[in-house]
Formats: sequence, C-alpha cells, structure tokens
Amino acid sequence: MGKSKGFLEIERKEPEYRPKAERLRDYRAVERQPTKAEIQEQAARCMDCGTPFCHAYGCAVSNLIPEFNEWVYRGRWRQALDLLLSANNFPEFTGRVCPAPCEAACVAGLSTEPVSIRQIELAIIEKGFEDGALSSRPPRRRRSGRVAVIGSGPAGLAVADTLNRAGYGVTVYENAPRPGGILTYGIPDFKLEKWVVERRIRLMEAQGVVFETGVNAGEDISYRYLKKRFDVACLACGAQAPRDLAVPGRDLGGIHFAMDYLTQQNRRIAGEPVAGEDISATGKRVVVIGGGDTGSDCLGTALRQGAERVYQLEILPRPPEKRAEHTPWPQWPVMLRRTHAHKEGGELRWSMMTKEITGQKGRVRKLRCVEVNWQSPGKGLPPQPVEMAGTDFEIDADLVLVAMGFSGPGKNRLVDDLDMEPDDRGNIKTDDGKMTSVEGIFAAGDMAMGQSLVVKAIADGRKAAQGIMAYLKGKH
Repeated sequence: MGKSKGFLEIERKEPEYRPKAERLRDYRAVERQPTKAEIQEQAARCMDCGTPFCHAYGCAVSNLIPEFNEWVYRGRWRQALDLLLSANNFPEFTGRVCPAPCEAACVAGLSTEPVSIRQIELAIIEKGFEDGALSSRPPRRRRSGRVAVIGSGPAGLAVADTLNRAGYGVTVYENAPRPGGILTYGIPDFKLEKWVVERRIRLMEAQGVVFETGVNAGEDISYRYLKKRFDVACLACGAQAPRDLAVPGRDLGGIHFAMDYLTQQNRRIAGEPVAGEDISATGKRVVVIGGGDTGSDCLGTALRQGAERVYQLEILPRPPEKRAEHTPWPQWPVMLRRTHAHKEGGELRWSMMTKEITGQKGRVRKLRCVEVNWQSPGKGLPPQPVEMAGTDFEIDADLVLVAMGFSGPGKNRLVDDLDMEPDDRGNIKTDDGKMTSVEGIFAAGDMAMGQSLVVKAIADGRKAAQGIMAYLKGKH
C-alpha cells in the first residue's frame, strides 16, 4: 500500500486545464500534466483495501493498480513501468482518453475521493519514455507463423504489439494514409495529440512490426493474397456504420456524421488533403445531436473553429449530480459529467428529441424538437421516450452533426466475400479465442464486440492475440 491513512490525510487533486481563452485558440492538449512529486503524493492515497476492485472489476485490461501505485509512491518508477506494461500495451493512450472506470471502482471512493489512477498511469509511461526505458528491443527469437492485422486502431495495434513481442512476424494493413485508426483520425488533438500515436508507431516499427498504409483489404489485396502469405489474419476495422437520424429533412445539405467532421479536422491539422465537402463550423449555428464523448468532441472542435453558437442535444434525461442509486459502487456511476468542452461554451440540453429538419435551397436551416419524458411501457420493459405535449420548439442551425454512436462494423469486402457469421447485434461473431466462423480469421475490438472504450479495444486485442498464439502453436 502507499502511505498509511494517506487517502484520509491527502486530498485528491483534479486534473488542471490550460486557461480557456488560450486553449480555444489552438488544438493542443487541454490538460496540464502534474509534477512527479505531485503524482507520488497522489499515489500515497492508495489504501490497503484487501480486494482491489479497481483491478478486478473496474479495469478492462486488469492493470496491477495497487502495486504500481506502491512503486510510484516509493520512487521506484522502473518497477512501476514494468508492472504497467505487463497488462496494458499503450498506457499513453488510456492515460489520456480513458474515462477511468477503475477510479469509479476504487475502494477509497466509498468514504472519500478515489485515487487519481489515470494520471498516475500516464505519469509512469511518460517517465518511461523520458528515461529511455522503452527503447527499441526487437524479439531475440522469431517463431514460425506470420500474421496479418487489418486495421490499426487500438485493437489492431494491441494484437500486433502482443504478437510481435512474442516473436511472431506481423504486418498491419491500414487504408488511411497514417496508422492509428480512431486514435489518429477520430479523437481530436486536444484530447490526444498525434505525436503520442506517432511515437508508439515508430517504436513498434523499430521492434519489427511492419505497417502498410493506403491499403484497402478485400479490394487492394484479396483474401487469396493474405492466405498465401500469412498463416493468420485478424480483422480489427472498428465500428464503421454510424447510427443515423431517421427524421424528415435528413437529406438536406449541412447534415453530417460526427466522425466525418472530426476526421476532416484531424486531417487539416496534419496537413493531409481533405476530400469531399468542406465541413466547418466557422461562423455557423451548430447543433450536435448526441450527448456522449463524441458529441463533446464535436462541441470542442466547433468552438475552436469559431462557431457562432453550439447546441448539444441529448435524448436521455439529465443525470443526477451524484452517483445514481441504480448504479451503486463499484459499478460505473450514472451521474452528471462535464467535459472540458462543456466548460468552454455551448449549451447542453437534456431530454430533447429531434422530430424534423427543415431548410432553404437544399440546406438545413432549422430543427423542430420536442421535450420527452422517459416512461416504462410495462413491467419489465425498458423505459421509452414519450413526447410532452406543448413542448415543441425550433432551433436555428446551419450545421448539424449526428453523434449517435455506431450500429455495427459496416460494409467490409473481406467479411462479405468470406460470408462470415454475424452475432445477434450485427457484429462479427467469434468464439472464446476470438476466431470467426472462418478458420484462421480472427476479429478484435469494436468490429467484434460493438462500439466501446479504447481500453476495452486494447483488452480485446490482447485476448485475440492470445487466441492467435494458441492457434499457431497447434498449427505448427
């Protein structure tokens, strides 16, 4: 454990942000990193809880949280790093973008504030890079078996990194100009600066992973090509089918999916060419439909682009300020959360449903909305939104961004050609070892489990790598 009674004597220190006026002028990371001394003090708050629910219940990759907190408190950063990397391939990603369900499950949170696990994790990995502890060290021995990984998001990278460290030859195919998937193109720079992703890609290349970009598997290279050159292929293409808004007027110009908008802005910052219609919030009245993290990313991006006004509409009711009773500890708590973007501007409205979109000359001009009340249609049935009479209203809009999540993996030529079996939610069905209905073809991440967190995609990629290794051992 850390310091005896540290969780009672030391207050939790929340992340600090750069001044709002400063950060709205750029796309750099908004969060300031604490000093190493501050991190050691926060690690001292880790208590001798006996059963660490942060590790066993909260963390998807089962980080050894109490143990690395102990080493950090004692200044043994290299030992902390070794423990962290034994469970998590990419702490520099999760330490920046994970919502930290481990902290929601922290035992200290029952009586006081939880330990600042996410910030401690980030400090460990960054000190490791600073000290040169993550230098290039390719495997000493290569095993029989070559693996193709299709997709370079968090799941695909986890598959590739885990297999490469075990000595297998890995080639990663990515259809975009740069590797990283959603880490590179979907998450804004103000949450995850791209040098962080590029640093990890360079390290993986130095350790033996081959990256082939601008390659669309199934079209540029066929299944026959993959089967001839590789023993195994793993699909990690993410959730590609966005959930749409089925209302009159949806076909008007100026209505776009959130990920198209965010990807385009990330391409601009990187100096990459932007194809199709230019999607910009500059000087416009913007409405973001969807109250989740992606909607918040759209809000922050629109404010930085100089939007005249930004509304974010959420159909769900406003959550309570504190943990809701139906999500007791150690569950992920339903409660009101305000991201840095919500503190920067815009207006977030709850219990709002869009009924119709109207426009002029083929472009969006207004949204007709209504307030809803969530009611259960019967015993045992989930609540449904019911329109509240007399609450109709209109919002002026020049740009509408649909951020309602994803419904599945979308169209994929390899999946179609091989007639892979889907599960009951439309994702790629896999067995316990993450193999699909086609022998030698595995699937990992959002493509197999549905839209989820980056940390869960990493965990699923690690699981798929274990399944692939078991398959290859049996084959060779």
